[in-house]
Amino acid sequence: MDVVDGVRVTGPLVPYARGLAGELARLGFTELSARGQLGLAAHLSRWLEAAGLGTAELTGPTVGAYLAARRASGYTAYLTPKALAPLLGYLRALGVAPDAELAAPRDRAEELLERYRCYLLGERGLQVKVARGYLDMVRPFVACCAAGGSADPGRLMAGDVTAFLTAESRRLAPKTAQRLATALRSLLRFWHVEGLISGPLDRAVPKVANRRPGLPRGLEPVQVQALLSSCDRQAAAGRRDLAMLILLARMGLRAGEVAGLGLDDIDWRRGEVTIRGKGNRHDRLPLPADAGEAIADWLQHGRPSTALDRSVFIRIKAPHQGLTSGGVTQAVAAAARRAGLGTIYAHRLRHSAATAMLAEGGSLAEIGQVLRHRRPHTTAAYTKVNVEALRALARPWPGAS
Repeated sequence: MDVVDGVRVTGPLVPYARGLAGELARLGFTELSARGQLGLAAHLSRWLEAAGLGTAELTGPTVGAYLAARRASGYTAYLTPKALAPLLGYLRALGVAPDAELAAPRDRAEELLERYRCYLLGERGLQVKVARGYLDMVRPFVACCAAGGSADPGRLMAGDVTAFLTAESRRLAPKTAQRLATALRSLLRFWHVEGLISGPLDRAVPKVANRRPGLPRGLEPVQVQALLSSCDRQAAAGRRDLAMLILLARMGLRAGEVAGLGLDDIDWRRGEVTIRGKGNRHDRLPLPADAGEAIADWLQHGRPSTALDRSVFIRIKAPHQGLTSGGVTQAVAAAARRAGLGTIYAHRLRHSAATAMLAEGGSLAEIGQVLRHRRPHTTAAYTKVNVEALRALARPWPGAS
């Protein structure tokens, strides 16, 4: 038995309790949050001791069984695998708990998905999170192949591909169904190149209609200003959110590009910033003065000194690691609620930046350069919002004054 920060720990986790306390301090947990994590570790240790298990048995099924038992005991906090992430991460780093991926057996379907993931990362140059999204999209299709036999793609026929997407499109939103079709074509092209299928079955993937109007929905300048004004510049979270909002609204960055911004990506002497965009593309852009001032204010007076990586934008709550694209989007949504603007997410600010440049006389080529569009056709969508320019092209209705 050991007592660490007022928490009594018994069982197989006793040798690691004090080290866990030090790790929680390094990650930036407050005293109260660290005590909660230690309490969770103490409870898990007692459960392991009662079950006759040790740290080597902390596999996915064991963790799931523990969380189920914790819920059944009436606990209302720390009930998800995410709650155990700091403890399990510490134990796995020490090598006393099995790695999450190595602990899970891999079947034929998972082997196919792993080969596809390596192709996306190595050949296509996709980012890890983007590749994970592709895998999540096609995993049900590969599972269907496995359910039909031995997960052998060589048995696939064009009708199987069409039938799968048709069935899935009945339950998915049009935009999601379009993403599924894109991922499915990519997978089938890869299988064709690998010789796993005999023909180009990607041609059997039907196109998905999305009849929503394609008009970009930007915000008015007064609405953008309301978003910026909603940030509390005296608080660390407000300083961070203000800097992110300015980058989104002024430079038209994507949420993932803001989240991926590193300290080494900013050249303060030249006033430039390197943006890491889609397809592992790197672009150097001028850093607007107001954006630079907001970032500098966050770095000097808001960014935690216990940051675990060199990301510019860090989580306020421990562990103090880089913010994800989802975190950036949620920060925009929270600012919109504070400003009374309803539901607004990060990509609306990208549209706002484009429409603002168009209203100020910017050409489509200039807008496409700032937004880093690969094709002029993508930027051409913003011609629809320039009503005054379209008015000059419209012909009068016959008989109208």
